[in-house]
Amino acid sequence: MYTQTHRASLAFGARSGSMTMSDTRPVVAIVDDDISIRESLEPLLELSGWRVRPFDRASTFLDWTAPEGPGCLLLDVSLPDLNGLDLQARIADERPEMPIIFLTGYGDVPMTVRAMKAGAVEFLTKPFDDQVLLAAVERAIERSKALVAERSVRKALDTRYASLSRREREVMHLIVAGLLNKQVGGELGISEITVKAHRGRLMDKMKAASFADLVKMSEKLGLETPGRR
Repeated sequence: MYTQTHRASLAFGARSGSMTMSDTRPVVAIVDDDISIRESLEPLLELSGWRVRPFDRASTFLDWTAPEGPGCLLLDVSLPDLNGLDLQARIADERPEMPIIFLTGYGDVPMTVRAMKAGAVEFLTKPFDDQVLLAAVERAIERSKALVAERSVRKALDTRYASLSRREREVMHLIVAGLLNKQVGGELGISEITVKAHRGRLMDKMKAASFADLVKMSEKLGLETPGRR
């Protein structure tokens, strides 16, 4: 870890650099009740190009609204108000795009296994090597970027699907199930020409370049294929 002089130098550099950096930088949240850990990690992470938000307890972190975009969480296992592993479970659904790196003064195999099975990127025991930590944060940020991009794609698909009329959705479900236009018409009691018209409109609304593209979109949306009547 750092000497006091090293910390002061890093802190000055972090503050100087942060004034010119964009607010769109990935954010690294730190939840640790040890102020010396927060004060030593903050300049290190700032100098590496990330925004840092330190918290001394789980409750203040839970009250914080994380900015849009990629980020990760450095989380102490032992906290005054909520166990780090319990916090991990609590935010699993609320903040899935924020991977967790655990920091602990002690650790055992069951604790590590529980954390990793729940999706933690790394489980580090204090004192840890700075480069090991930075490498773990880099991995976590890359994972977060992929998750954020996936969420963005899914949100766009949801919006496009919501723009379809009820009939267009019915046609979409049936054609991705492999039915021909004539068969879709028979299922829905409409003409083949009408099916083609609905198909053309829904392809445009979904921005599908091909039938295969539409099938992939359907899979990402998790659409169920309706049964034949």
